[in-house]
Amino acid sequence: MAIELATGHFKAMAGLEPISYTDPLTGLGNRARLRDKITKLVAERSLDPAPFTIGLVNLDGFRPINDLFGHPAGDDILCQVAHRLHACMPSGAVVVRLDGDAFAFILPLVFDEIGAESISDLFKDVLSAPYDLGKRSVRLSASFGFAIYPYAGEEYEQLMESVDTALYRSKRRGRGQVTIYSLDIAEEMRRTTQLEQALRRAIIANEVEVHFQPIVNLTNGRPIGFEALARWHDEELGSVLPAIFIPLAEERGIIEPLTEALLRKAARAALDWPDDIFLSFNLSSAQLVDPATHGKIMSIITSAGLRPQRLELEITETAMMADPDAAHAIIDRLRTDGISISLDDFGTGQSSLGRLREIALDKVKIDRSFVSEVSRDRPSEHIIKAIVALCEGLDLQVVAEGIETVEQAKKLVDLGCITGQGYHFGKPLPAAAALEFLQNAKPIQRNC
Repeated sequence: MAIELATGHFKAMAGLEPISYTDPLTGLGNRARLRDKITKLVAERSLDPAPFTIGLVNLDGFRPINDLFGHPAGDDILCQVAHRLHACMPSGAVVVRLDGDAFAFILPLVFDEIGAESISDLFKDVLSAPYDLGKRSVRLSASFGFAIYPYAGEEYEQLMESVDTALYRSKRRGRGQVTIYSLDIAEEMRRTTQLEQALRRAIIANEVEVHFQPIVNLTNGRPIGFEALARWHDEELGSVLPAIFIPLAEERGIIEPLTEALLRKAARAALDWPDDIFLSFNLSSAQLVDPATHGKIMSIITSAGLRPQRLELEITETAMMADPDAAHAIIDRLRTDGISISLDDFGTGQSSLGRLREIALDKVKIDRSFVSEVSRDRPSEHIIKAIVALCEGLDLQVVAEGIETVEQAKKLVDLGCITGQGYHFGKPLPAAAALEFLQNAKPIQRNC
């Protein structure tokens, strides 16, 4: 009924507007109407080039809501969005529905970034209010992109390309973001696209390498394992930081082939180490929702000849939260086959203590942000001491990350943490250098 009312309301407002210019669900204008309005406005402003603004908005998380409650509920939400946007449009503005949960608007009297930011605040508030679905309600956020004529283009196609770029950047940055197109943003997106294409080529050519950072017994400095870390050097781009290309790979859907190639290399390198040295490898959030992950990992290490008991997989609480049920199922199958599971970056999640009880874990890694302050900050010292005590009670091993000084290493041992890694013990090394590190390893005295 809500859908019918909304559609009828907007069709009534549309009057005798040709059906080819009307979105049949919401009664708003459609893409053809948007092109017509922008083309006419450009023609008018070309004689007197006063700026105007166009915008795009996408609902964040609409597809899962649509899948969960069904398409009729999704249609109802879209009609409510149409009502809200139409109701809050300023004088002379036009709003249309492009397709799916994408809407566009033309703001003839918004001339600059300040005006665009101001109206985006209004739109965000309006769209974030609960949506009534009869016996239940849902909340959604929205992402926005804006482009201002003539700075972002002087023709319809140019303007749409610019506003698409702005919206895309907003979606990359997370939920509820607003981006106003500029040349700097266009250059940033161009570099990102260039980086993506280079990374895709590197994955196909198997050019992303694995380095290994020692994990040691803090009481004597002896290595007990290595964490595998991705390293990429491109002929044109130079060395690209993992903090840049790993999130990009996750975002663009190429993290799985990348991590599979890296695990294959790491497993082969680990065969040259003594049998009591383990390999620690990071799983991505995408792998924790893919039912095929268990089979792929087992196939890779079996093919390489690495025993499952020598492999430790690191996960993050954030990755677990994407689909907890799927992640738990994958983790349980991996542990059943002898692979250990470690929770990385512990202490930075929103509900880490609760997760320790829920997730089947073998080890916890204390985040470097606590370790870096442990020798001079009492709160960090108490936090680490509490984590160690908690993990002892849960029969979990503890590893401290980011150890850079002898004072930090000594303090950690005093607090009961006897395993760690960091630049104090060794930077990430290529496979050959890691093997040499093992061969030359000597105990470090307790007092260093």
